[in-house]
Amino acid sequence: MSIVSSIVIIFGLCLFETISSIDNAIINAEVLSTMSTRARQWFLFWGILFAVFVIRGFLPWLIIWRTVPDLGFWGAFTVMFSGDTRAVAAVEAASPVLLVGGGVFLVFLFLHWLFLEEKRYGLGVEEFFYANGFWFYAIVSIVLSGIVWFSLQKNPMMAFSAVVGSSAFFITHGFKNSAERKEEQLLHSHASDLSKILYLEVIDATFSIDGVLGAFAFTLSVPLILAGNGLGAVVVRQLTVSNIDRVKKYVYLKNGAMYSILFLGVFMILKSFGMHVPEWLSPLATFGVIGFFFVKSLLVLPGRK
Repeated sequence: MSIVSSIVIIFGLCLFETISSIDNAIINAEVLSTMSTRARQWFLFWGILFAVFVIRGFLPWLIIWRTVPDLGFWGAFTVMFSGDTRAVAAVEAASPVLLVGGGVFLVFLFLHWLFLEEKRYGLGVEEFFYANGFWFYAIVSIVLSGIVWFSLQKNPMMAFSAVVGSSAFFITHGFKNSAERKEEQLLHSHASDLSKILYLEVIDATFSIDGVLGAFAFTLSVPLILAGNGLGAVVVRQLTVSNIDRVKKYVYLKNGAMYSILFLGVFMILKSFGMHVPEWLSPLATFGVIGFFFVKSLLVLPGRK
């Protein structure tokens, strides 16, 4: 892979991680505003180290280890940073199993947002889908059934991975719903700073799953994923303490993040079935979609004529 390709992938990952974590940044900012200065500083320093090196380093390793169990516990870790062609070939051979599960997770994430979540309508069709939100469970069931059917004819483990991706979505969605209720309690209670820090770390781990799984649509290279997602995590922390109110003014950024998630999920599913998706397409789609909704947000900023 050329240096230019690596740079494009890293910046694409950084942008995707940043935009897809806007909700996380908003939650962080609201909870941090109720904490002492010392606790905020502790979270922002050690929280960055934990978010970058533990969460965004641990999750890719865990995914590779469970996707390619023949590598073993330590082998899955070393393959992330080694140039062993045999180990890399093993990961490439098992990539369809990894990609289809991640793709299902991301597509379900988008469909849930499209059908069931309140939003500022960025495209006219979004209002139609939201008005017919009761179709969400029927649609995801049909999508999953179709993917499992075709996966069984190619590789039964792909079918199992698709089901795991679906399960992971509903589990993490439950955690996020619980987190929203817990946030309200924390903001209106006298909970200790320690409990709030632990809550924020759990929330960060939950929200980071989207970014880590989406990263595999960009590349299977864990060092690039760690660099791009890690840089994005640092940007999110900076937004949390400095510009979160300004970010909120860009009302269509969430729309851009979700459409990016749709594209990445579809790319992962297509790759898993052997279709060629150029390595530059994921970064290009991310920059293009988010750029479109960023410009759309600029046009409706307060005070703009």
